[in-house]
Amino acid sequence: MKRSWLTRPTVGLLLGLFAAVSLYGEARQFEFRYREGERYRILSTVDQEVRINGRLSHEARILNRIAIEVTAVDGDRGRIEATFRTSEEAFRAGQVFAWGEDYTSRFERDARGHYDIEPHYFMPVVRDVPVFPEHELAPGDTWTAEGSEVHDFRRGFGIPEAFHFPITVQYRYAGREERDGKELDVIEMRYNVLHRPEGVRTQQVYPHTITGYADQRLYWDNLAGRPHSYEEDYALVFALTDGRTFEFSGTAEARVVESDPLDRDTLRTEIERDLEERGVEDTRVASDEDGVTISLENIQFAPDSDELLLSERAKLDAIAEILLRYPDRDIMVTGHTALAGTEAGRRQLSERRAQVVGQYLLDSGVRTTDQIMTRGFGAQRPVADNDTPEGRRRNRRVEITIMEH
Repeated sequence: MKRSWLTRPTVGLLLGLFAAVSLYGEARQFEFRYREGERYRILSTVDQEVRINGRLSHEARILNRIAIEVTAVDGDRGRIEATFRTSEEAFRAGQVFAWGEDYTSRFERDARGHYDIEPHYFMPVVRDVPVFPEHELAPGDTWTAEGSEVHDFRRGFGIPEAFHFPITVQYRYAGREERDGKELDVIEMRYNVLHRPEGVRTQQVYPHTITGYADQRLYWDNLAGRPHSYEEDYALVFALTDGRTFEFSGTAEARVVESDPLDRDTLRTEIERDLEERGVEDTRVASDEDGVTISLENIQFAPDSDELLLSERAKLDAIAEILLRYPDRDIMVTGHTALAGTEAGRRQLSERRAQVVGQYLLDSGVRTTDQIMTRGFGAQRPVADNDTPEGRRRNRRVEITIMEH
């Protein structure tokens, strides 16, 4: 079961935003404000069904991690850089997620919520949502504003550019609600989609009609002055020029996750000391912009397989005990091979081995399923010369990165 080429990160609502709520009686003035240097993450999960020509093709659970940085503030506008990391779905409940694709995006957003973003960016999917009016809002007040959705159809339809279509969003300020022990402002949103792109050429496989809807509920944390979480039900149907229809429907949720900046030098030193005290051999620790990485060199699997040898479990148990000291940080597990076999075979083997190690850590209680992602690089990132036995031994490794974001 493969990940759908249309995913719904549902994070356009939360990007680069801090909600300032002025408390004047029952009415409140909502606006976005931005703090230069602010960094945080958004975690989004999507449960989706995909139907082709009305028949169920597959179901997917998709995990999206988004790292946000407000790089500059100019008046009421924030300049934002975002990295979107989407996952493959878990094959069954309780299994680790595998890396799918990375996107980067740069844009500005103003106090009302309007985006200023180049059209070639694929992310975020939902833009200009929410857009707040300039006047104060009381519970029950409604308003309407224009927005858009943007999708990546390169793999699905072979459309090279970002695919845009407009939406008209109906808003309602629903008042306050207690959630997770906090009193939050609730914004309800709904939009229906009926769009027929102009200039569609029948000789190209291309969507000629898009229909659907989205019901959304956004929670604002008044005390913290920022979004707290988000929920959505949605369905989108794309009718293609070749007669096929693709329907994507499901539920999604997202939440802002904050963590203190990672002291990489201190963390690297602590882990190096722990590994030495525990006698864990063939390991190296390094730091980079992603975080702090523990490299397990010459990790032993059965030849040309992802079967972890029993002798390696003690090593992973020691690593698990170390990782438990930093429970709030997500983990990326990457697999690497020496230069042997085909490129496709090396990549698949490294992916499977990374998944085995990630699953072992998950089963050990080190993290929850939404805190671990795995990826295989094959022989693309050697750390030593593949022409020597020692070099190949070092290149056959699994790396565990404690992530900065």
